[in-house]
Amino acid sequence: ATVLLGLPSYDIPPGVNQPAKLRLVLAVLLGTAALGRILEKTGLCSQITFGRYVRQGRKLGVDPKLFIQDRQFNKVPVRVYQPKATSDGRRRGILFFHGGGWVFGSLDTYEKVCRYLSRESESVVVSVQGVKPLRPTDFIAEVYETVKRFCEPNLCPLLAEDAVVHQLPESFILTCEYDVLRDDGLLYKKRLEDNGVRVTWYHLPSYHQNRGVPLLFRERAAFFALQYLNGDALHMQEVLEGSHIPPDMRLKYRKWVSPDNIPEKFKVRGVKPLRPTDFIAEVYETVKRFCEPNLCPLLAEDAVVHQLPESFILTCEYDVLRDDGLLYKKRLEDNGVRVTWYHLEDGFHGVISLYDYCGFSFPAGKRGLDSVVNFLKSL
Repeated sequence: ATVLLGLPSYDIPPGVNQPAKLRLVLAVLLGTAALGRILEKTGLCSQITFGRYVRQGRKLGVDPKLFIQDRQFNKVPVRVYQPKATSDGRRRGILFFHGGGWVFGSLDTYEKVCRYLSRESESVVVSVQGVKPLRPTDFIAEVYETVKRFCEPNLCPLLAEDAVVHQLPESFILTCEYDVLRDDGLLYKKRLEDNGVRVTWYHLPSYHQNRGVPLLFRERAAFFALQYLNGDALHMQEVLEGSHIPPDMRLKYRKWVSPDNIPEKFKVRGVKPLRPTDFIAEVYETVKRFCEPNLCPLLAEDAVVHQLPESFILTCEYDVLRDDGLLYKKRLEDNGVRVTWYHLEDGFHGVISLYDYCGFSFPAGKRGLDSVVNFLKSL
């Protein structure tokens, strides 16, 4: 069925904790994709629409320790979590942009994650609904203007998706989730993904080591990025092969985006040599916005990166996006930005999003969340 329905092949790495549970999660994931493909072929609904419906989280009851309110900031849906306990001073402010590859996810999907972050770090969390539209967002600036009181210099908001994080003056960078890679932080995974790094460079070691590891497959990472950018997945194969990168750009950015910058211990599971590919101008014109600094901070000039605030990066060993996080960590450190890094040896993409989720939680997800909370408390 996987082959007939065009679904990706998969791999459950031996280092993952509770592999049987991950296989069950994968079965649900593949089943949803297969049924969605069938419904799309019959004309009943699109595969993406069905996937969104299935991934919607259920409504939770009242939390005795939090005030929770749905609001709109300049017509942008948000959910605000505020601890009920009194505070001696100003609370930290966290802007949370959920994962889902710019295609899936909602306020309800990450309800338990946001509640946990707010309770445990004693912070105000503002969760932003970011699935629609499926284009580079116009509402980020509006959200920031409305909630910037939570982003004062003495605070550090938690920013998830990278395309969004880049536009805010202070950011909490989380590499996780969001991924098919070693992503403990679905959030930071999203940050890097949203900044298009994965779409631009699919030849990093983690993209081959973890290309078939759930919850994010290598091909799906490109699919989601192209859906977000253009509303379709045309030229996906060319993007995966690197045909969208002009020779001059490849040469210019090699010093920042190169397997040579990945520590050797992350290459022990194998590195696939980069095969030269012909540049296709048509493909580049379709996706070139991912190479602009305002969408891809990893490609920003040193003068810009140098001004970024203290950051937290969470990576997962079995995440396709792991190396994106490692490269961004190096970029920040090379520019004198203080970085707190936490790596989940048994983590995979999306592990945080499964926290307390219908019995599908993994120990790595809880550890990842606690690492975020510890960082916030240290500020």
